[in-house]
Formats: sequence, C-alpha cells, structure tokens
Amino acid sequence: MSGVQHLTVGPEDTDQRLDRWLRAIFPQLTQGRIEKMCRKGDLRVDKGRVKPATRLVAGQVVRVPPIPDTNAPAPAPKPLVSDADAQMIQSCVLWKDDHVIALNKPPGLPTQGGSKQTRHVDGLAEALKFGYDEKPRLVHRLDKDTSGVLMLARTRAAAQGLTAALRHKQTRKIYWALVAGVPTPYLGEIRYGLVKAPGHGKGGEGEKMRAIHPGEVARTEGAKRAHTLYATLYRVAGRASWVALEPLTGRTHQLRAHMAEIGHPIIGDGKYGGSSQDNMGDGWGAQLGGVISRKLHLHARSMTFEHPVTGKPVTVTAPLPEHMAHSWDTLGWDESIAAADPFEELH
Repeated sequence: MSGVQHLTVGPEDTDQRLDRWLRAIFPQLTQGRIEKMCRKGDLRVDKGRVKPATRLVAGQVVRVPPIPDTNAPAPAPKPLVSDADAQMIQSCVLWKDDHVIALNKPPGLPTQGGSKQTRHVDGLAEALKFGYDEKPRLVHRLDKDTSGVLMLARTRAAAQGLTAALRHKQTRKIYWALVAGVPTPYLGEIRYGLVKAPGHGKGGEGEKMRAIHPGEVARTEGAKRAHTLYATLYRVAGRASWVALEPLTGRTHQLRAHMAEIGHPIIGDGKYGGSSQDNMGDGWGAQLGGVISRKLHLHARSMTFEHPVTGKPVTVTAPLPEHMAHSWDTLGWDESIAAADPFEELH
C-alpha cells in the first residue's frame, strides 16, 4: 500500500472528471473503490469532500488515501472488440482528423453502457484508435434508438474544447424526424419545461420526461427550461410530416417530449405516443396502414461546430438510416430536397 499522496491537477486535466483522472493515474483502482473513498471523505480536493463526477480545475490539490500497489492482481481484462464489431463501428466514421472523429451512429446501438448493456459506442471505440494509444472520448450522447452524428474527441485537449463548446451553445445540431400529423404554424419554437416523471420498474426503469408550462418551471422541483426550434418541411396530407428540429438546450428526451406535447409525436416513439398513430378512423394513419416502419424516426442529421484546435467551423452531415430512408422513399421524398438551414428566420 502507498501512503497518503497530494497530487496537483495540471492544466491539461482541467474539466476532467475526478474518477476518470484517478483511474488514468492508478489503473488498479475500481470505480467502486473510488466511490467508497468519496463517501468516507478519504478522497478530497482542496481539503473539501467531493463526488466521483466532480470536475477538476488546474492547480487544485487532490488528497489520495493509501491505495493498493501497482503490482496487486490486475482486474480481468476487458473483452476485445470482435472483428465484426470493429468493422461495423469503423464503417460508421463520417469524418476524422487528428483531433476529432464523427460517427453516424446506427439506431439501436447505445452510446454508453448500462446495467444490461454490454455493446455500446463507448466500448466499441477501442476499434477507433487508428494508431493512437487511447480510445476516443465521447463528448455528448444520443438516445439508443436515435441515429446520426455523434462526436468523439481523440485527445484530452480536443475533448475539453468540444465539451466547452457544447456547454456554451457554440454548436448547432439539426435533427430530422417523421411525426404524426402536420405541425402548424409550419415554422416555430417550443418552450415547454421538462421534468422527470418516475418510471414503473423497481429501479425507476422506463422513466420519461413530462412537459410543463414555462411559467411553472421555477415552481416545479427538478424542472429545467427547454427550447426547441421546428420547421415543417414536407407533409403527406394530414397524416405525417417531415420536420427539422434544432434543440437550443440539451435536455433528456427533449425533442421527443416536445413534439409529443404539441400533439405530433415522432413515429415509432412508443414512450411518447408515436406508436399509437395507426388509425384515424379509416384504418390509416401516420404509418399509412403499416407501410412505414415502427422504429423511431429521429435522426441527428447534421452538426456544426468550431474545431477545438484550428478554430475553423466544421459541418458534418449523416445520411438517413435504412428504415428512415425506406420511409422517405415510400413517401416520395429525397434527402437532397431539404433546405440546408431551415431555421435562418429564427436565428
């Protein structure tokens, strides 16, 4: 066992989570051990108690209690990414340079692991090193069933730059969705706040977001303001519409909950009512009697960001996933007919 250590955070580690910073220095530490040290108050930053997710700042002093020697038995090695999975995730790369990788995340693939998830982008990123020692880092997330542009940083400095840009709204993300009905007015904004509603499982599984009036946000515990721009691009009579969406805030399930709240849930979104749009009195509905896939029709179409190293603007665009491309073809639409920026009037 080592003795108590006092380590100073370097400028290159600013904004990194405490637990990740520690595991990079002491690979033998488990997440459970770090959490226990935080709970007992043995692990401190500038003499104060902290949580594993605490963000570090250059110059801070971290008190590290005695930990096992580096020659202690190593944890079991993580399983390697299979050749098939490596080929799959590498085929998703839309754009990359020495600092950033942009993927077109497939629908159904989680961004990060959970208690029941072992196959996810974060794990498969081992196959995205492309000659680097460390795997690229996630800087934001997409829901499991949402496809489209997902950014990863190849270096710690790039991760800090992209994370800061996302936090300070210096990026633009445009999504495409197929929704039930026709939103009117065709161009507008949604400002309903969002608060978590408890799930039905023992551990809160299945939780969803509940929309609340903007005037109630300040008086509702746990509620957060949310702001979405929408543009109705094309429609199929009154049945369904191709809409573009731009989230100006980044809340959980924001686009799904907002579209459901204005009466136009996203097709295939069972959690928010998008799978019950089959019958409008004549056996037809948004899914046109079943010819439209029941999978979620929400796609992160493009992302524009300031490159964390060069400072130049970069726009990455992702083609539609197979089920949405089939729906577009069925409805007689083509990706090329949409305006590059349908929100110019609202910016």
